[in-house]
Amino acid sequence: MMSLLERVQQFAQRHAESEQDFMAPLGAVIEHLYSATEGSINGRRTILVGTNNYLGLTFDNNCINACNHATRTYGTGTTGSRLANGSYAGHQELEDDLAKFYGVKHCIVFSTGYTANLGMITALVGKGDTIILDEHCHASIYDGCKLSGADVIHFRHNNAEDLDKRLRRLGDKASTTVIIVEGIYSMLGDRANLAEIAAIKQKYDALLLIDEAHSLGVLGDTGRGLAQEAQVEDQIDFITGTFSKSLAGIGGYCVSQHQELDVLRYMSRPYIFTASPSPGTIASTRAALEIIQTTPSLREQLWKNANYLYDNLKGMGYELSPEVSPVIAVNVGTPDNALNMWKKLFDRGIYVNLVMPPATPNSKCLLRCSVSAAHTSAQLDVVLDAFANLQSPRLNEKFA
Repeated sequence: MMSLLERVQQFAQRHAESEQDFMAPLGAVIEHLYSATEGSINGRRTILVGTNNYLGLTFDNNCINACNHATRTYGTGTTGSRLANGSYAGHQELEDDLAKFYGVKHCIVFSTGYTANLGMITALVGKGDTIILDEHCHASIYDGCKLSGADVIHFRHNNAEDLDKRLRRLGDKASTTVIIVEGIYSMLGDRANLAEIAAIKQKYDALLLIDEAHSLGVLGDTGRGLAQEAQVEDQIDFITGTFSKSLAGIGGYCVSQHQELDVLRYMSRPYIFTASPSPGTIASTRAALEIIQTTPSLREQLWKNANYLYDNLKGMGYELSPEVSPVIAVNVGTPDNALNMWKKLFDRGIYVNLVMPPATPNSKCLLRCSVSAAHTSAQLDVVLDAFANLQSPRLNEKFA
């Protein structure tokens, strides 16, 4: 039997071999950032097309100034959880801001988007309860399900009929079931079929949790996400999300119309035992949330850029993710082809996400682009020119 350390050594050997095969993303070091969309990586000036910085707010002066002021006033960190060390005023103010933004009364702020899903799922359900989740859900959701001890059932991606069938089979247990989906799925950029899913949730009296991490600031009339766009916000029980995409920081949250949410913070181990977000992060997030509400032109520019990149890549013959969104996944076939194409793009000063199985749906190898409102037309043209110069863009394999 292989020892624990031998297992680690085996992984280290595979890792070293991968690096020799140009798996450079693992060793990419950002030495300097010039803007939200450009930086120096491994000594090369590079256009960033893999940051999830959808509204480009990481360099916004209001966000930076708010962060600086809070840091000078309250210091660099909280050094403990809110239950142990108490809440800073900013924590409660951000919770109030988010609740008001969503038109609900209750909000919990977590230290990361990952712990928001972990904390909510493990607090909501336990042994004897049931979770039904879309098979394309994020790793944080899968981990929360595993830690909860609940029975976990997957339904086929965006297949409302399959969800209905699985809830029907549960019988009376459907009322102690949580359905979990995402607004925009992080790998392929497609939306949840939320209107149909919400109707099925109502039919079986289950609870519905949606992770709007990639749709906050991106979808909806005021940027609240897919639930707003689909006009089913009153049918959603819990909305989780992150500060690390459109809000340009780090942290997470859950909002709800249910007053029970306030009690769940005392049942959530990731909330109880994780240091609370730093004052600077809270302040910059509040500033970014204000910008989302007052500057819809950013969202309009984001979609203009997303359509431009998607349409032109499709015109070149690339097999793309199923619908236009700020997440544009290019199917590149084999792992060797993916690594080779990623390196060629990087050598031309373009950084995209290289995503390989098992992190991808249906074992696809993807070059994942995330578009920002801050990308200029000139930058997008450079990206498109780099893709145009890659070999064999036309692939027979289709997204399943």
